Amino acid sequence: MNIFYAVLTLGVLGGVFGLMLALASKVFEVKTDPKLGMILECLPGANCGGCGYPGCAGCAAAILSKAAPVNACPSCSGLQTSRIAAIMGVEVKTQERRVAFVRCSGGEQAGHKFERYVGIQDCVAITKVSGNGTLDCSYGCLGGGTCVTACKFDAIHINARGVAEVDREKCTCCMQCARACPRKIIVSMPYAVDVVLPCANHEKGAAAKAHCAISCIGCRLCEKNCPSGAITVSNNVARIDYDKCTSCGICVTKCPRKLITDIHATGKVEPVA
Repeated sequence: MNIFYAVLTLGVLGGVFGLMLALASKVFEVKTDPKLGMILECLPGANCGGCGYPGCAGCAAAILSKAAPVNACPSCSGLQTSRIAAIMGVEVKTQERRVAFVRCSGGEQAGHKFERYVGIQDCVAITKVSGNGTLDCSYGCLGGGTCVTACKFDAIHINARGVAEVDREKCTCCMQCARACPRKIIVSMPYAVDVVLPCANHEKGAAAKAHCAISCIGCRLCEKNCPSGAITVSNNVARIDYDKCTSCGICVTKCPRKLITDIHATGKVEPVA
């Protein structure tokens, strides 16, 4: 009999407490805008941080509060962005697609202090242990794969030449690879470009030439011959201003190092030997 009363008492207490919790959940309920979940469903869910917010949930909340534009996510396709715009009841401007680009293609053509590096395959670790790794060049890709690990979209890999290379079709331009790179040689560029210049060596001509067979030597031939003024040499290395570039290809033919490359003509990013 005592057991019966004990069970009954516990049952009654459980019911009372359950009712109290149910009432408390109603009283203290935090109202959530249903648009938040709808926006979150449109985002890729990679939590890459390319938008500048803490994950996709943070990005969705920022878009909902209008602290961020509807195209804040660099990893979203045009369709996904259009859906977010429809949810928010606004129009979205067409955004030029951009991709990451590695400003190095040295690989085996770069000078090497020693044959190979034995240790943790990570660029940061390599710089801590041996500075430039096996390279003579202080600006070249170390090939340790830190950028590969950072990419959430499988869009960057170490190629056969030992240099990081971006898969332009997979790249979402979240730029996590650029943030992870200790050499800071990964940049953002328009997807639709034809001409690229894969070098970031700031050494003067003779030193740059000694350290890599295809480095930019700052000779200014590309700058002098560009009819649209799209190429300038600064700090001993040439850069292309894609707002001015017309893809005429004159710089490609004038570069004595065969460094500047027309990727649509050759089908690849690295310079033509």
